[in-house]
Amino acid sequence: MIKKIGKYEIIRELGKGATSCVYEALDPFVNRHVAIKVVFAEALGDKEHGKRYRKLFLTEASLAGKLSHPHIVSIYDAVADDEASYIVMEYVDGSTLEQYSRPEHLLPINKVIEIVFKCTKALDYAAKQGVIHRDIKPANIMLSGENDIKITDFGAAQTSATETTQITGIGSPAYMSPEQVKEQQLSHQTDIFSLGVVLYQMLTGKLPFQANNNYTMIYQIINAQAPRPSDSRPEIPPQLDVIVARALQKNTAERYQSWEELSRDLVAVFGNLQKPEKNIPDSEKFNVLRQITFFKNFADVELWEVLRITTWHKFPPNHTVIKEGDIGKSFFTIAAGEVKVTKHEKLLNVLRTGDCFGEMAYLGKKQFQRSASVISSTDVTVIEIKSEALAQASEIVRHHFNGAFLEILVDRLSMANTRLSQMLADKNISVF
Repeated sequence: MIKKIGKYEIIRELGKGATSCVYEALDPFVNRHVAIKVVFAEALGDKEHGKRYRKLFLTEASLAGKLSHPHIVSIYDAVADDEASYIVMEYVDGSTLEQYSRPEHLLPINKVIEIVFKCTKALDYAAKQGVIHRDIKPANIMLSGENDIKITDFGAAQTSATETTQITGIGSPAYMSPEQVKEQQLSHQTDIFSLGVVLYQMLTGKLPFQANNNYTMIYQIINAQAPRPSDSRPEIPPQLDVIVARALQKNTAERYQSWEELSRDLVAVFGNLQKPEKNIPDSEKFNVLRQITFFKNFADVELWEVLRITTWHKFPPNHTVIKEGDIGKSFFTIAAGEVKVTKHEKLLNVLRTGDCFGEMAYLGKKQFQRSASVISSTDVTVIEIKSEALAQASEIVRHHFNGAFLEILVDRLSMANTRLSQMLADKNISVF
């Protein structure tokens, strides 16, 4: 096995296909593990398919540094010279979704929804950057850990920046939309259809359209209606059948018009499921953050970063979240419920969903002494952000936090001024 590609030190071979080989490697300049896809010279020089392979390579290489999303594999570098043609990308320690698309190894329904929800957010981001993936399938979605997903392989992508004519016939027939197999003009809705096929397969272990060859498959995609997922797996809720059916509509006018519509419906179904796990799923957390005024100026990508630096807690009534006099390094946002703020056991304020408290731990000293207690009045869900974690966040995320804190301080000063004016008026004291 080769030991070095460019500056990258090869660790092991991850996989090999007809046109390329993928290695795990070390980038010694930044001391991080990467994945390197090396395209075989004979594939690029193939008389029949070489032009297509070069096009796929250049398309994926052109996206280096252009798609930055927590659920899309980052492309760091691309090289094409006489010695080698390769793409350097983020290394994902995990496996594809292929194994979880088989009847004997299906994931729980709630986890499937969680995974597909994250895919909708990643593909929505890509679409807004002018990129349509065109080859969404389980083999191109990586799962790392419990539920961290990464969409990969943008070689077949259609980009708004591409001036040359796109190569047709790219993709995996079983996952193609009707307009894709007909080689018609494509929009983000073709990826919605393909993800609908992935959702169907992960729920049932079967493809929605069954065929023995590509020609029959294409006919099925254009003409046949897929059976309901619940026909194969009775515990699938009816609402999920409806979502799959809409994602797989032949006519784009009847299909989901936007990724936002699809992700919203997935969250609604998720909320109605009986969730066995104690932890709050990321899809539910994301939806909560999106609805809180504090995070109104955060883009979706930035909200995913917020999720990575926060800890979520559920507390019963009368639980002391913050104790007066304690040293604190965290601040909190209320995701659900109500708390009361007290000082020397006297009520100062009542805070509800969307309100923040303890922010002086971030705005003030690192070792900040709490000036009041915060006690839950109801069942409450609070989002904890440690000041040191926020300090390590991206500049844009810190900027949004500072802006949100500034709005809170202005509002509180305005309320304090109103109260003071009212108190003075009650005592007939003029402030001038």
